[in-house]
Amino acid sequence: MAPFQDDPPILVCADLQTEYLTEGRSHVITDAEAIMSRCLELMTLWRDNLWPVIHLKRIAQAAWFNPASNLTNWIAELKPRPGELAFEHPLPSAYSSSRFAEYASNIRSIRCVLLGFSLDETILATVIDGFHRSHRYQVVSDAVACRRAGVGDPASYKMAVVKVIGNYAGIQASSDLSGASGKIAV
Repeated sequence: MAPFQDDPPILVCADLQTEYLTEGRSHVITDAEAIMSRCLELMTLWRDNLWPVIHLKRIAQAAWFNPASNLTNWIAELKPRPGELAFEHPLPSAYSSSRFAEYASNIRSIRCVLLGFSLDETILATVIDGFHRSHRYQVVSDAVACRRAGVGDPASYKMAVVKVIGNYAGIQASSDLSGASGKIAV
C-alpha cells in the first residue's frame, strides 16, 4: 500500500452507540473500552489534521434496536462534532441510507477507513456494498468489534468475520495508521 498523495481517506465511524455498551443487551460488546480507546485515538488524528470524518448511526426498526430508546444515542466521547457528517441507516449497510449512498456516489475516488461497532452487521454489509460500487475501504482490525457471539469464543468469531471482510476490503491495525510520522498508508 502506498501512502496517499491526494485527498486523505474518509474516516467512517460505524454505530458508536450506547446500545453496544449496555449490559444485558444482546448486542453488548465485551471489549468495548479497548475498541473505544482506539476509535478515539484515530478520530483525534483525523480531527487534528482536519481530515473528513463521517458517522453512521443504526436506526433499525427491530425489537432489539428501538430508535425511540436512549440506547441508540451516540457514545458521548465519540459523538459527531459540528461539521462532521452523520448518516442514519435502517438496514445493516450504510448504503441503506439514501443520503449516504448519494454522498458516496458523488465522491471522485472514495477511500474510507472504517472503524466502530457492529462488525458482523454494519461494517460487513457496508464494505460489501461499497466493494460492488468500486469504493475502497480499509477496516481497522483492532478498532472494530462485534456483539457477543451466540456460540464459541468471541475472539475467534471476530477473527472469522475480519477474514471474510478481507475479501472485500483491506485490513490494517490502528498502529499502521497512527504512526509517529503522522503519515497514513491506505
